[in-house]
Amino acid sequence: MSAVVEENSQTLNFYRPDYFVKTPTMRSPDYVQLSTAAAITLGLVPGVMHRTSCTNCLNLLMTYPEGCRANCTYCGLARHREESRDYADRNFIRVDWPTVRVDEMLERIAQNSDKGDFQRMCISMITHPDSDNDTMTMLKRWMEVAPHIPVSILSNPTTMEKQDLINLKEAGADIFTVALDAVTPEIFERTRGKTVQSPHSWDKYWQAIEWAAEIYGPEKFGAHLICGMGETEQEILEVCQKMKDMGGHNHMFAFFPEKGSMMEDWDPVPQDHWRRVQLGRFLIDYAGGRYDDMKFDEYGRVVDFGYPEAELEDIINSGKPFQTSGCPGKDDEEVSACNRPYGDSSPSDIRSFPFALNKEDVEIVRRQMRLQDLQFPG
Repeated sequence: MSAVVEENSQTLNFYRPDYFVKTPTMRSPDYVQLSTAAAITLGLVPGVMHRTSCTNCLNLLMTYPEGCRANCTYCGLARHREESRDYADRNFIRVDWPTVRVDEMLERIAQNSDKGDFQRMCISMITHPDSDNDTMTMLKRWMEVAPHIPVSILSNPTTMEKQDLINLKEAGADIFTVALDAVTPEIFERTRGKTVQSPHSWDKYWQAIEWAAEIYGPEKFGAHLICGMGETEQEILEVCQKMKDMGGHNHMFAFFPEKGSMMEDWDPVPQDHWRRVQLGRFLIDYAGGRYDDMKFDEYGRVVDFGYPEAELEDIINSGKPFQTSGCPGKDDEEVSACNRPYGDSSPSDIRSFPFALNKEDVEIVRRQMRLQDLQFPG
């Protein structure tokens, strides 16, 4: 069943993407989309996730029939898909995003339908004229019902000014993040700038990051970075260091070709490239590592992490660098509450582990990273 309808009011409570029915009209702030993992955790859809009890973060996405007005080449929500899929039916980071009436969602939260699993909620904005105001409305409603669950904002800098960041913090937002995604101006422009008829700009995104550093403070802001869109390991780790020096954190995603996007024919990020970047990011964010101490070859690949070998081995054996990176939960500041199960890979070839790695998982990662080819300090 793709929808539940109250007979008297004809109010739609829940819609699961279905290409064989007419997509109903659903609009924020009355409706919001949520990840499949979050829908399972809330009991809205049946299902289980491979080796994990779904998610500790309720990921929400603002929704409008007109859809996102940006045209990012790697995104399943991009404007160019208007002819093939209604917005509420489009896949995003590999999965469907069902739509729920906000009243229904908040009632389930109040009734503890997640059984205490949610350690964080995240509101993802999109490029739409109403998204800023509706995000504020959603935040205020959340704080009335569940102030004990901290809120992150995944922002849309293109439509925001500095005062918007201040207003969101005053209303209760705990962490502010920016989906920079592309880590060089050139890649940003060819994937989400005017070159592809999209409104975003590199300078505006970095301006928002600087505002967030000032307004939210250390450890309370971050940037999403996608690994595998043409950058070198050196380029992406340099950005990681810049973010860390500003006081923020880096939330890393492995590029996976989204079906229906303009980059659907690109290859996923190579395993060795990804694993080295994951390890480098963790060292920078949590273990006192420095980009300046790392060494790179002529192709920009890490050949030396500039870190004591015994300590590096312990960090690798912990498995933490290879888990999903994102906003923290309450259990461990080095482990993300937002584990996004299989958002950047299939369970048969896990890129971001949505669970703690066991010894066998770590050995697989080691082989993928080809650590035997790296040079360690003596």
